[in-house]
Amino acid sequence: MASGPSRVFVSHLAGVAVFDPNGDQVGRVRDLVAMLRVGRRPPRLLGLVVEVVSRRRIFLPMTRVTGVDSGQVITTGVVNMRRFEQRPTERLVLGELLDRRVTLVETGEEVTVLDVAIQQLPARRDWEVDKVFVRKGKAGALRRRTGETLTVEWSAVSGFSLEEDGQGAESLVATFERLRPADVAGVLHHLSPKRRAEVAAALDDDRLADVLEELPEDDQVEILGKLKEERAADVLEAMDPDDAADLLSELPEEDKERLLTLMRPDDAADVRRLMSYEERTAGGLMTTEPIVLRPDATVADALARVRQQDLSPALAAQVYVCRPPDETPTGKYLGTIHFQRLLRDPPFTLVSSIVDNDLAPLSPDAQLPVITSYLAAYNLVAAPVVDEGGSLLGAVTVDDVLDHLLPDDWRERDLHGSEEATHG
Repeated sequence: MASGPSRVFVSHLAGVAVFDPNGDQVGRVRDLVAMLRVGRRPPRLLGLVVEVVSRRRIFLPMTRVTGVDSGQVITTGVVNMRRFEQRPTERLVLGELLDRRVTLVETGEEVTVLDVAIQQLPARRDWEVDKVFVRKGKAGALRRRTGETLTVEWSAVSGFSLEEDGQGAESLVATFERLRPADVAGVLHHLSPKRRAEVAAALDDDRLADVLEELPEDDQVEILGKLKEERAADVLEAMDPDDAADLLSELPEEDKERLLTLMRPDDAADVRRLMSYEERTAGGLMTTEPIVLRPDATVADALARVRQQDLSPALAAQVYVCRPPDETPTGKYLGTIHFQRLLRDPPFTLVSSIVDNDLAPLSPDAQLPVITSYLAAYNLVAAPVVDEGGSLLGAVTVDDVLDHLLPDDWRERDLHGSEEATHG
């Protein structure tokens, strides 16, 4: 969110209109969804509950919000219209946190929560609940508007957050927050199936998608099978298309088609295209979401795309210059620019003037040995995949190649050399 104030009190967002980039109203904000953390760490804001024209309430992730300004919310225009369902780790900010009685840590005095403020973290898209506006006095004083009011840090009050020794899935998920997806997957793998399903149900879609990508196939299939079908489709949409395609290929044909039908058409189309290639080929290994730029883009444009937080290091290592359309399959592929080259040229330089087209791209039918030799010979962490017509189909990254070169059970090994495992 580049625009708008960095801190907003949530009472100012109640009923605010939500617009898409074209200025068309999507709906109105009815609540905000936050995830509590262990101890007194500020909750992370996950998204907004938006009431659309049909009066259906949907969930709008903060990652889909580009601005909160002048009494309105601006979205990317990509909105999932499925009905909002609250999960165990989630709290409704307006509905559950306001009017709540909490305690000031310093004095032990009970106060009433009148409002809370959210703030965007520096250089990130994440938002936190960081301030609490409270009124001193007895609970009934709220209606009489008596008692001193003050704004304090979230950590200055108690009565909100999860207990450190909690044993439910809610508390376990909170302890996972600072772990990398691969480490969460390692813990999840060693839990009992029942416990694993509870934790998976409590994770938000994006986090569960990241963790699923790091789990062995058997665990992936088991967890996906225990989710409601609409939730399973949401998680598949949040996964990288190549990982979603690999997971769906492990399911019976009937289940696969049902989930693909529930997915957004654009996401399903990417996954279907990947599933049409053999598994150990460039087409089967590639991601369909590399960084694509038009010839008239500048180095500054390229660096802005590279800085996106959600990109893996391998995908951020280079950009691909193509004629429109920008989505894969693109127009004519013109070449690649490596990140280091972007750092050496002035921001106003056109990418078309520094593109590297000396290396022939991979064909979608290139086999795994050809791909590994290509990456090793040219010291690359990613490679373009281009069809016979010259369109960029995607990019193969070194992490996906390694996934197919390592032993089948490599995900089950302890990355840190420890023999300890967590059991549910």
